[in-house]
Amino acid sequence: MTQLVKGEIVAVGTELLLGQIVNSNAQWISQELANRGVGVFYHTVVGDNLSRLEAQFKESAERSDLIIITGGLGPTDDDLTREAAANVMGKDIIQDDEALASIEAYYARNNQQMTPNNKRQARIIEGGDLLHNRVGMAPGFVVQQGQKLWVFLPGVPREMKAILEDDGFKYIEKYFNINQTIQSRMLRFIGIGESQLEHDLKDLIEGQSNPTIAPLASAGEVGLRLTARSDSEEKAVSLIEEAEQEIKKRIGKYCYGTDQDTIQSKVMQLLREKELTISAAESITGGRFTDTLVSFEGASSICKGGIVSYSNESKKSLLDIPELILGEYGAISEACAMSMAVNVSEKLNSDIGISFTGVAGPDPSEGQEVGTVYIGIYVDENQPIVKCFHFNGDRDMIRHRSVKKGYELLYNLLKS
Repeated sequence: MTQLVKGEIVAVGTELLLGQIVNSNAQWISQELANRGVGVFYHTVVGDNLSRLEAQFKESAERSDLIIITGGLGPTDDDLTREAAANVMGKDIIQDDEALASIEAYYARNNQQMTPNNKRQARIIEGGDLLHNRVGMAPGFVVQQGQKLWVFLPGVPREMKAILEDDGFKYIEKYFNINQTIQSRMLRFIGIGESQLEHDLKDLIEGQSNPTIAPLASAGEVGLRLTARSDSEEKAVSLIEEAEQEIKKRIGKYCYGTDQDTIQSKVMQLLREKELTISAAESITGGRFTDTLVSFEGASSICKGGIVSYSNESKKSLLDIPELILGEYGAISEACAMSMAVNVSEKLNSDIGISFTGVAGPDPSEGQEVGTVYIGIYVDENQPIVKCFHFNGDRDMIRHRSVKKGYELLYNLLKS
């Protein structure tokens, strides 16, 4: 097995720093390199400035084996990638006759007049090897310097991808004698916090080598990315599965899926398998739960509907919530959430009713602090379940966490 190649991707362009375009190139290149056994250790974005580009290229050369640079190869004066790299390498820039002929042919095919500045796109760093661009003008090129390999590519995604797929990846694989593959799997957990997860897996995370274990937190759930490298896909997958089994021995009860699974999709899957229907009564969430549910194909056979009852008047008129409950306990209460879940199920003739009521802020309501949320679930003629939660964040985050927690409760209920 060859030693892991340390890769780095440098995107050049002030428009990236200004947020005018998204750096999708780095994501795609990283995924493709991982499949070929190259680990990407750094993503960097640099503006169109010669001194900053030179500083970055010097740093990249010190820490990485493979440096892939996208952008800054165009015909204008602010396309400075070649100049900065050549200065760092101590090399000259030369015009490549084959590249120039290709650019001239491009203009001829499209019946366009070529302006003189387009000749800049035919320049490469001396000693470099050309990478042909079959879908655009500016070619890519590679330069070997010591044990480093520099790959220069246009920033246009379509052109960048074509160049790498045609010639670039083959060149990289041959240069580094790559016979590795990198495989990853994301394990998804809900109902356990990031700190608790790391505590329970502390020895595994600290002793990781192959596969590596990386915790990733998001709103309302936690992920673990397992990444293994080997000389075959089968061996890499086997390493991941061994680690996954050990992890699930400890915290498997919180794991709801892998990779592209979401807690919402898993709930929908369970509802289909059990042939159950559901309806929702939503106050604080304002229809978000129902909106998420109906985004899945085939939701019409699962979701009977939803009632958004934001005011007390709508709770009474649409859901028949008794005045006694609203007056005695308030709309933000266990009793109200219970009544909402039961009544929406009965009114819309569904097997399950779920309800959401609470305080999203910015001010407290009915003596309840911001972030207080009650979620009720009623299944057939069983005793309704109501849980109270206290979420942090702004209005949007509290509402988002409420919906996510509702799906978590449903998942655990349906799974059992």
